[in-house]
Amino acid sequence: MKTVLLIDDDNVFLLTIGVRLKSMGYTVYTAKDAVNAISAVQKNNPDVIVLDVSLPAGDGFLVADRLRNLISTAPPPIIFITASEKPGLRERAMKLGAVEFLNKPFDATTLVDAIEAALSPGDGRRMQANAAV
Repeated sequence: MKTVLLIDDDNVFLLTIGVRLKSMGYTVYTAKDAVNAISAVQKNNPDVIVLDVSLPAGDGFLVADRLRNLISTAPPPIIFITASEKPGLRERAMKLGAVEFLNKPFDATTLVDAIEAALSPGDGRRMQANAAV
């Protein structure tokens, strides 16, 4: 069974997406801030991470960077999500190896498709190929 770690401080998002993924057979773990996100990754070893850019106690970019330094192998695929319209966020996510970057609001199906692509053979690292650009 594949595991997904949802990292977001929005309880409604965690609940609705969590229920949807569980109904599809995924095991779902959650974290609501940057500190707990790192612990959750180390404890649960997720197959894919859905990571909000804006988090309490740090941001998603800090989490992704710390994961790259903490995990001896490549970290799980990361799908960044954000409601922010600040310029440069997508590019920053790409430099950190994001497999996808979604702007909120998005359809739940779009996120599920991104998760499934990230878990497919070759791990769906679509954006990483463009990271050097």
